[in-house]
Amino acid sequence: MTNPFDLEVCRRLPLADATLKLLRFVLEADFLAGVFKRHRGRTYEKAISFPTIVRLIADSLFGHRGSAHQNFKKSQEEDTLDASIQAVYGKLRRMPLPLSLGLFVEAVARLRQVAPLAVANPLPASLREFWCLAIDGKKIKYVAKKLGVIRGLKGNVFGGKMLCAQDMATQEAIAVEAVPDGEAADNPLVPGLVARVRALGDSRSRLWVADRAFCDYKCLGLFCQGRDEFVVRYQSSFGFHLDSSVPVREGIDDVGRSFTDETGWLGTGPGRVRVRKITVIHKGEPLSVVTSMLDGERYPAADILTLYRSRWGIESMYQVVVETFSLRELIGSTPEATVFQAMLCLLIYNITLTIRHFVAAGAEVTPKEVSIDLLFDDVRRDLTGCLEVLGAEATTELFEATHIDDPKALAKYLAAILKVIWTERWKKAKTRKQPPKKTKGYLGGGHSSVFKIQRDLHTVKPPKIPKPAAEAEKSA
Repeated sequence: MTNPFDLEVCRRLPLADATLKLLRFVLEADFLAGVFKRHRGRTYEKAISFPTIVRLIADSLFGHRGSAHQNFKKSQEEDTLDASIQAVYGKLRRMPLPLSLGLFVEAVARLRQVAPLAVANPLPASLREFWCLAIDGKKIKYVAKKLGVIRGLKGNVFGGKMLCAQDMATQEAIAVEAVPDGEAADNPLVPGLVARVRALGDSRSRLWVADRAFCDYKCLGLFCQGRDEFVVRYQSSFGFHLDSSVPVREGIDDVGRSFTDETGWLGTGPGRVRVRKITVIHKGEPLSVVTSMLDGERYPAADILTLYRSRWGIESMYQVVVETFSLRELIGSTPEATVFQAMLCLLIYNITLTIRHFVAAGAEVTPKEVSIDLLFDDVRRDLTGCLEVLGAEATTELFEATHIDDPKALAKYLAAILKVIWTERWKKAKTRKQPPKKTKGYLGGGHSSVFKIQRDLHTVKPPKIPKPAAEAEKSA
């Protein structure tokens, strides 16, 4: 039986209401039990079930900024955790990688049932027939040195390594492959990631967009299987052999840079790859991308360069996940624990994109205009207020009693409660080009005060001018 006061608290905190209902739908207990059964391998459940460990870590990421110990203690006090805190850490420490990866891909598919996300990053019209996917690797940093074998060691210690595919149009993370070694190369993870993405069953041809680390025969061969294509930054260690029978095209891209568009082969022999090589001058140096889309009329070089610039969106996603969704505050120290937390952080990122989708639609603004950072700050604030006022047990009971199992009904409910909450505070600031930094000089004595500098009562030594390379060699 729901309490009228609890319902009123929910009504006044629509972001918390929306987030908890999405979490309840995506991480429903029976669904998690099925995920565990399909991907558990040799692991097992005793006092702590898989749904319980998922709930505990997710609550920690939302409510305690990664301070899981406090959340575990509070759960014990409220009788929602019937095990020791050491047992929870042990369960997290032994979390199998296939289980973490399976949870992410199935939970994302379940979340997508609620609402296909609107386009946040419009792509060139000539490329919209493709499912454009940016891929990039990420080593999980900031591992706390809690394990006995790493205590006392100086230097950076990495957790696991993951390779993620992002939908470039919606900015949604759609699939991940991972290994326990944080210093592993990205390339060996490509076959697993490509297989996961293709298993999703989207009918569109995929267009893979990647940095120069993926410019090798094996990766390019995987990317262009079937009807798929690729756009990859050129790796200078590969030899490009121009086909003189195809005219070289020239033009100007959408930011005013002149480019050349050549057709030829990467490498020699039977394994060579037929590509177009498009080159511009970027920051004073040539930047080249190669693509398997050989029709220059149908797929203009300027559009391909615009698409490649959008690859930066996956870097921005990683920055948001690390800085906003608590991946700096790692709960566990084993590779398996770090990957499990990373999967939940990426899932929370996708949930926030879904909330942004409904908020933007209600305010009649584009999703790109809504700041993920600022929106999630208010999501966290509303969640904290809800949990503090109602308590964890009452909050759980409320959302169990009011949950919506039908994805279409849930989408309709979210659209209704989020369409009127827009605030200008969430508007994303326009990107401004930073002026180049100028060194005015060094303060005499190494220090001064603002008071003296404002009144020109300080001394400044001129900056040191670096010697030309020829003079530096002579003096050496």
